[in-house]
Amino acid sequence: MKRSITFALVLAGAAALVTQPIRADDYKIGAVNTIRLLEQSPQAESMRTQIEKEFAPKDRELVAAQKKLKDMEDRLAKDAAIMSETERRNLERDIINDRRELKRSQDEFREDLTFRRNEEMAKIQKEIIEAIQSVSKQGGFDVVLTEGVIYASPKVDITAQVVDALKKRPGAAATPAPAAAPAPAPKQ
Repeated sequence: MKRSITFALVLAGAAALVTQPIRADDYKIGAVNTIRLLEQSPQAESMRTQIEKEFAPKDRELVAAQKKLKDMEDRLAKDAAIMSETERRNLERDIINDRRELKRSQDEFREDLTFRRNEEMAKIQKEIIEAIQSVSKQGGFDVVLTEGVIYASPKVDITAQVVDALKKRPGAAATPAPAAAPAPAPKQ
C-alpha cells in the first residue's frame, strides 16, 4: 500500500515536471466576423447584383400577373351584379385558375432564387475560407476563430485584412457599389 502511494506521488511529480503551463503569449490568435465579410466583400456584392439581374424579368412577370389578377377581382366585385350568370361564373373560374397559377409561379420563383443564392454563396464561402487561411498564414496566426465569437478586440480582429485580400482576388470588383437590396419577393 505504501509502495503504491509512493509510486503515485513520484508519477504525479514527474508529470508536473514534464508538462509546462501554456501561456497565451505563446500563441497568436485572430478572429474573423464572417457576417461583415459577406457584407463587405466585392464577391458578395457581385453575386447580389448578378442574381438581381438574372431574376428581375421573372419578378416583373409575377408583379404583372398579380396586377392582372387584382384587376379581375376588382371587376368581379364591382360588376358582379350587372354580369350575366355565365359571364360571372367564367370570371370566377378565371380568377381561381389565375390565382392557382400565380401561386405556383411564385413558389417556383422562390425555389429557383433560393437555389441560385445557395449555389453562389457556396462559391463565395470557399473563397472566404481560402482568404482567411491565406491571411492567417501570412500573419503567422496559430488559431483563427469565426463562428461563436461573442467579442473580439480590434487587436485580434483580422476581418479587414481578409476583406482586403478578397478585394485583391481575380474577379473582384475594383470599387464595389453600395449594397443593393435583393429583388423583392412577389406578394401573395
